[in-house]
Amino acid sequence: MNKPWKVALIGAGNAGEAIISGLLKSNVYTSKDIQVAEINDDRRKYISQTYQVTCFKNSRDILSFSDIVIIAVKPINIMQVLQDINSFVKTRKVVLSIVAGIPIAFIKKHLSQVFPIIRGMPNLACSVGEAMITITPAENVIEHELKIATDVLELLGQVMILEEKYLNLATALNGSGPAYIFLIIEALADAGVRVGLPKDISIMLAAQTTLGAAKMVVDTGEHPAKLKDKVATPGGTTVEGLLKLEDGKLRAVIISAVTEATQKARALIPT
Repeated sequence: MNKPWKVALIGAGNAGEAIISGLLKSNVYTSKDIQVAEINDDRRKYISQTYQVTCFKNSRDILSFSDIVIIAVKPINIMQVLQDINSFVKTRKVVLSIVAGIPIAFIKKHLSQVFPIIRGMPNLACSVGEAMITITPAENVIEHELKIATDVLELLGQVMILEEKYLNLATALNGSGPAYIFLIIEALADAGVRVGLPKDISIMLAAQTTLGAAKMVVDTGEHPAKLKDKVATPGGTTVEGLLKLEDGKLRAVIISAVTEATQKARALIPT
């Protein structure tokens, strides 16, 4: 992009903050290119002081500023946001919703005008530019409008366009996934401490090992099972560890966790 698309971000919780942080770290955006609406007074003060972005209490105060409106509120609060967009946006403007579980049809139903709507699911790694971001554009989104969204999101990580039927599944996998990985890193680090490593060293070993393994999958395109077999040499230490993980049904537990999160995402639509 020749210049940054102006971003109006509604909701500055953890997801919203990750987007702000990631855009500013990209060195493409400055604080003048982003405006934020956040109803919580303490949170609004924190975001303003930490990132030097302009923050308002009401979303109507930032809507005219932007090329793209990113909705990052909790599902229970989306109706108020849509009402504000109805009342205060008079020109065609990209609306990107990252509200978990809320389908495009619901958003369209509650907007009086025809807006180009894109539904997306990023994750917390937006803050370091390594997010996996899944998006679905509505059928009326034209190429230029999709480019606005992808220009912004690609500064935060990898973007994948999916059919909407896959978005709730993506919410449970790439949206919630970092929490599962953090738990695994914590467990690996605790294991290191148990066998005698200092805690700070153990955390760094666990985190960098996880990062390296993930990068191998992304960069090589090889199946994780094939890469696993390259580590697990016959009669070696890794095989013994893998056996314990299979005994503990780690694979089944992770599959169950993603399945349960998927069901929760499907139940988030406000009544």
